[in-house]
Amino acid sequence: MDNDAALASTHGTNAPPPPGAPLPSLAALSEQLEALLKLRVPPIGMQLLQTAEQLQAIPRLRRPKAVHTMDQIVGQATRLGWTVGITADDLVGDQCRFVVGLGQDDPAWHTGRHMAGVWFATVEDATRHQAAMHRVPQGMYRALVAAPLRKWSGTPGAPLGAPDIVLFYATPGAMMYFINGLQWSGYRNFQWGVVGESSCADSWGRALNTREPSLSIPCFAERRYGGVLDDELLMALTAADVAKALDGMRALAGNGLRYPFPQYGIQMDARAGMSVSYPHETPAAKETQE
Repeated sequence: MDNDAALASTHGTNAPPPPGAPLPSLAALSEQLEALLKLRVPPIGMQLLQTAEQLQAIPRLRRPKAVHTMDQIVGQATRLGWTVGITADDLVGDQCRFVVGLGQDDPAWHTGRHMAGVWFATVEDATRHQAAMHRVPQGMYRALVAAPLRKWSGTPGAPLGAPDIVLFYATPGAMMYFINGLQWSGYRNFQWGVVGESSCADSWGRALNTREPSLSIPCFAERRYGGVLDDELLMALTAADVAKALDGMRALAGNGLRYPFPQYGIQMDARAGMSVSYPHETPAAKETQE
């Protein structure tokens, strides 16, 4: 799908969808997002499940044959296109389990002692880091599934039906354009933190817990184990917010603002370029009017 087709195929107008309006299919959202942002890898959906038995109903599900980090599970869904289901036992440690609410709470984890001398100078520093992490409350869920967004039906309650959140990797420029789309209507100033190592807490941990758009700079573990490239950022949010951003990006495109951003030139007279985006405000526009 090219940019023009993607821009025309969300809700059909420059206005945001009315509250409660049905979303486009998740496969369509995936295709549009890939086309507009020139994504290297497709977006995925992630869902927490209350029982491990729910995994058995998911078609073409892969269960790990080794112990992994959560970053690897996300990488398998994103970069290999797999549908992957896990329980706490499939993850290498509590640093992975606790972000997504799996496993049983362990007071020792909260001290961060295992990270002291590795990522932080003292146990006190590590303890503050652990307390700063966004996490899903434990005790509610026993399993998790991640799969490419195009595979989800969008039907709540169905196996691989409606994901809790959508995740996608993008370059900084593409991510900024996506955020511009989110801010087109109902503007808000997004405030995102950086917890440091274990930054999956900033993305899927925060989004699963709050359902708020959550941007992160992927950490060492995500890049070493999850295959994340050096210039990639990660966004996690609901499918409804993806649709909202797509509507916003289509409106921006109607104003001539599209991704990728064309380079103007660092030595050019800026007035001619600015007059295209702001035709009533720049000196060049005023000179033309006179």
